[in-house]
Amino acid sequence: MTAILSVNRAQKKFSGLVAVNDVSFDVREGELLGLIGPNGSGKTTMLNLISGALRPSAGEIRLKDERISGHSAHHIARQGVARTFQLVRILPSMTAEENVMAGAVFARNRLWGADAHGLARKLLARVGLDGRADMPVASMTYIDQKRIELARALASDPRVLLLDEWLAGLNPTELQIGIALIDDLRREGRTIIMVEHVMDAIRTLCDRCVVMNTGTKIAEGDVAKVLSEPEVVRAYLGDDDDA
Repeated sequence: MTAILSVNRAQKKFSGLVAVNDVSFDVREGELLGLIGPNGSGKTTMLNLISGALRPSAGEIRLKDERISGHSAHHIARQGVARTFQLVRILPSMTAEENVMAGAVFARNRLWGADAHGLARKLLARVGLDGRADMPVASMTYIDQKRIELARALASDPRVLLLDEWLAGLNPTELQIGIALIDDLRREGRTIIMVEHVMDAIRTLCDRCVVMNTGTKIAEGDVAKVLSEPEVVRAYLGDDDDA
């Protein structure tokens, strides 16, 4: 399977702190890759490097044949990388439909007017918000705001979709709804990188996973095999003699 995204020896330093240290991995077209690890392991920083929110200190990131590392976030978005955030980012003064339209207007295949309206309503229905296009997003529940953010990302028709703990903060019922929605996107053939702490979601959804700890990659491969590796278990649970 062809790699659509390649991370090659990426590094990010913040003064004396190395948040991402010489990390490499490929993402295959149509794959859902889990990016996991304990808190502070560098996962979100890696998504920030891919999306252009941060520039790498060293290494490179390529989308197909184009080097995207070092470019601005809006350039990378127009090349086909879209994302959601750990803390939901919505446009609170706008309606649900207007929030999703923003994704279409600034996408790689920009849509305007009736086309943008039509796509926004279609995607709202797609994420379970049919009939709520005119609602102000500030008055919506947390999971519905997450759905708005996801629909806005999908409106850009991304080649690679980055989900940063999209399932975080959901109750058990909402969590099952969220897992089913991501599974539907996977079955559509979308390429997704998912940062997530919910292991049930990782086991259910991911084709492969990359495990990071203290900024480095410590494992990569089949989900069940990787999660059983001693170094991964230690990263999450600590050594038996730790006090």
